[in-house]
Amino acid sequence: QLSSAQLYTKQITKRQEIFFNQVLAFDEIDRLFDPKALTHFSRYTKDGKSAVTQIKRRTDGTPTENLIIKGNNLIALHSLATQFRGKVKLIYIDPPYYFRKTKAEDSFAYNSNFKLSTWLTFMKNRLEIAKELLTDDGVIFVSIDDDGLAHLKLLMDDIFTKENFIAYFMWMKTATPPSLSKNVRKKLEYVLCYRKNTFEGLFGGIVEGGDMPLLNESNALNTLEFPAFSVQFKIPDGIYYPAKKDKTTLESELVVCNGWNSTPFKLSGNFKWTQSTITKEIENNTTFIIKSEKFAIRYIREGERNKKPSNFISKIECGVGTNEDAKKELFELFQKDLFKYPKPESLISYLINTATNESDIVLDYHLGSGTTAAVAHKMGRQYIGIEQMDYVETLAVERLKKVIDGEQGGISKEINWQGGGEFVYCELGEWNAQAKAAILACDNWVELDRLFTELCDKYFLKYNVNVQKFANEICQEPEFLALTLDEQKQMMLEMLDLNQLYINVSDMNDSQFECGLNQEDKDLTLEFYGMK
Repeated sequence: QLSSAQLYTKQITKRQEIFFNQVLAFDEIDRLFDPKALTHFSRYTKDGKSAVTQIKRRTDGTPTENLIIKGNNLIALHSLATQFRGKVKLIYIDPPYYFRKTKAEDSFAYNSNFKLSTWLTFMKNRLEIAKELLTDDGVIFVSIDDDGLAHLKLLMDDIFTKENFIAYFMWMKTATPPSLSKNVRKKLEYVLCYRKNTFEGLFGGIVEGGDMPLLNESNALNTLEFPAFSVQFKIPDGIYYPAKKDKTTLESELVVCNGWNSTPFKLSGNFKWTQSTITKEIENNTTFIIKSEKFAIRYIREGERNKKPSNFISKIECGVGTNEDAKKELFELFQKDLFKYPKPESLISYLINTATNESDIVLDYHLGSGTTAAVAHKMGRQYIGIEQMDYVETLAVERLKKVIDGEQGGISKEINWQGGGEFVYCELGEWNAQAKAAILACDNWVELDRLFTELCDKYFLKYNVNVQKFANEICQEPEFLALTLDEQKQMMLEMLDLNQLYINVSDMNDSQFECGLNQEDKDLTLEFYGMK
């Protein structure tokens, strides 16, 4: 039987990441959630990597930067709240799942073998601050499997209230479930959806078959002008030049972008409405639709056109792929297998389409392979991604660089993605977090013992730690020396002051942190928080 310390450290070793789930007294976490300093700023554009010289903002002061942040997501969310409270339209997360039985081979790049109480605490702390970031009409989507579905539903009912539950979606995650399953062959995972408060409903696209033709051969030939973004197109994005189109004629050049006309254009034909009627219908939010290159334009009035999204998400039903598709997407980008069970771009696109418009802010604080950020980038949404693991730089950042360069995987061809855009990368300024990494890297007690002196001199320990007693007495006791290395590491981890995992903005000028922050870091941190 493994001790609790051994179990704890075994989880850490597997996932190579620490989620702090200790139950702390309030006086121990008085500054844990203060705004943190930011370091290692870089801007990525089609021209490559460059220094960040300013934080771009909207007229209301909200940063407009696409952000990728490396660091503990709970602490990062609290720091972001100073700038993005009430600003995020959609949150999607694919968190560590709760499993009723311990998984010998975990489904994630990090360990998901939490005890239920630990997992619920982990989820609760993050969902509570995430809710504060949502706009009043914002929504949150959370992926989960059947082991954790009921527990997560009760937790989110408590945080968001039962009245704000919208739906749970069933996603066909695989077309080839394990054939040796003891009970049932699992094909499905779930996505829980809640609103914050006033959200009116999810958008599932235009009702097919509910539209009416604008052409009527008994009417006289006339030419109509359609302003930009008044016609939805079911044909590929691109530039269309004046030409005869079956029963209509395109009279001017037309640019179709993301399924809409981004420029005004003229169309002639035997239309049953005049230009004045067209103008009035557009004012009343009537949507015009062109489904083929015959340009046989149709219309559907407001209230008649919006359909609700299906809660069964599959390739046949919604054009949404599986885990196998997602693995293929990543393999084509990097030429190696990186995640065992990633989510496909088409799933994230489906969810983003239901609740957001261009320039809305999308947040994913379990960024993983970067799918949410990649899709949001292609769809013209502002995004924030948070990831603690070191692979954020080699996976999510590299993936977004490929997106900017115009990669054609995932949803790219469907939306005619041509590349472009930019994002900013930064990190929470580490302090005691560096000590954690050093403790975990020790291979034996000799290294750990040598490290303890550095911990005492350089990092912050809890105020009630008796350093001399630990060094001169406890470390020499046979009982301590009989502990496993994992248990010895656990004791040292518990000495660290969690308030000092990262450098607080208010402490940036402390001489102790000179080696952790340069003046550029300090200046950009102050600018990010609107303090400069």
